[in-house]
Amino acid sequence: MTDKNQQEFIIYPGFFDPITNGHINIVERGIKLCKRMIVAVADNPQKKCLFSVQERMALLKEALAQFPQVEVDSFSGLLMDYARSKNAKIVLRGLRAVSDFEYEFQMAHTNRNLNAEVETIFMMTGEDYFFLSSHIIKEIARFRGPLSNLVPWTVEQALNKKFLSK
Repeated sequence: MTDKNQQEFIIYPGFFDPITNGHINIVERGIKLCKRMIVAVADNPQKKCLFSVQERMALLKEALAQFPQVEVDSFSGLLMDYARSKNAKIVLRGLRAVSDFEYEFQMAHTNRNLNAEVETIFMMTGEDYFFLSSHIIKEIARFRGPLSNLVPWTVEQALNKKFLSK
């Protein structure tokens, strides 16, 4: 994609509890579509996360430090309200499997109904990471399994610390 065709920026939202190598794969490939990317951590008090919003943002900043065009931010409430506040036109969502597609398809249409100016684009996670989810990562960490090929080193350390304190 040439510079004149690139979008100013894309929002890549998620809980990132924690960030995985699959998320990083999406960022690495997604930044080729835009000049900047905002990786936006969702804050939903109804969802029980292992890491606080501040911890997730810190882990993301460290894991994505190699990408100077990536900004880490957080939001609460509706994604489309956040997109409107940033004047965003594109939301990037990663897909691992067909089961992800059903949920993401429903959300994309709901979001389009809430804000027709924002398009959702989907990107398949690289084949090395299609099986990864933050839930699976937490289960492996809980039982002291190997994480080194699944998450950045700093995330592995943070997970070990969390589960050792429990």
